Formats: sequence, structure tokens, C-alpha cells
Amino acid sequence: METRAILRGVRLSDQKGRLIADQIRGLPVDKALNILTFSPKKGAGIMKKVLESAIANAEHNDGADIDELKVKSVYVEKGMVLKRFTARAKGRGNRIVKPTCHIFLTVGN
Repeated sequence: METRAILRGVRLSDQKGRLIADQIRGLPVDKALNILTFSPKKGAGIMKKVLESAIANAEHNDGADIDELKVKSVYVEKGMVLKRFTARAKGRGNRIVKPTCHIFLTVGN
């Protein structure tokens, strides 16, 4: 039995999100939560919330036992890019790119 949690439009680059996703892929959920709790990266806090949501979905919707759950798959895709401009010298402007991503996390036995 597999249960999913999806978070779209996260203000995090997909490349940085994949670094966190690679650390927890295939681990039991208690070990994955422990890694995410003590990681200093911004993406770890976001990924922890998604994992907690997937665990809650599995318990509430499917009646799964939390102790037996594992992170089956987690992948991060590129989302929409917010484009902004900032003023520069001599009337010019520079583009500021604010990337977003989508996180898809699946837990199961």
C-alpha cells in the first residue's frame, strides 16, 4: 500500500531539493524524520513537512502502521520561475530569478 503527499510551488530550487531527497530515499520514516530534523538546510524543513503529511495520510486514509512505513519514492521537479528586476547603474536593470519546485513523496510498506 502506497500513500502520496504532494507540495507544489515551493520557494526552493529543484537542485537543492534533490540534495535532500537523495538523503532520505528508501529509508524508514523514523530515520528519515531524524535526518531531516537535524539537517541545517532550508529544504530539509520543507521536506520534513511533506513527509509528515504523507505519514498522516497513510495513517488516516489507509490505516497503515507508522512503524512499518518506508519512503518509497521522493522526487523533486522544477516549477514555475518568478522573474524580478533590480536597478543597476546607468539606467540598466538585472534580472533576478526566483526558482520554485514541486515535491512528490510516496510512503509505503
